Amino acid sequence: QAHLTESGGDWVQPGGSLTLSCAASGIAFSTFTMVWHRQAPGKEREWLATIERNEDTRYADSVKGRFSISRDNAKRTFTLHMNNLKEEDTAVYYCGAPGIIWGHGIQVTVSS
Repeated sequence: QAHLTESGGDWVQPGGSLTLSCAASGIAFSTFTMVWHRQAPGKEREWLATIERNEDTRYADSVKGRFSISRDNAKRTFTLHMNNLKEEDTAVYYCGAPGIIWGHGIQVTVSS
């Protein structure tokens, strides 16, 4: 059975950093485009970043220059490195292979 499991969510002060990881099982991970989304309370779900099979990356303007996405096909994981976090980054973060499978989400809270 296919699964994506996020980890690394936490509380952090503004200006801090966090790294979220997403572990895949039951899918041919290396063949999929992988993405990170987030959903803040009362807001629509927001696309953040994409990493293609060839490791090309794209970012939403809201996180460009602060977040970076990477993947390790051998370990079947991909990560979202988040720097200079702001209170508006508080949200539930989801990893996914669009059209295939999504993780259950993990909470990131940025506050002082």
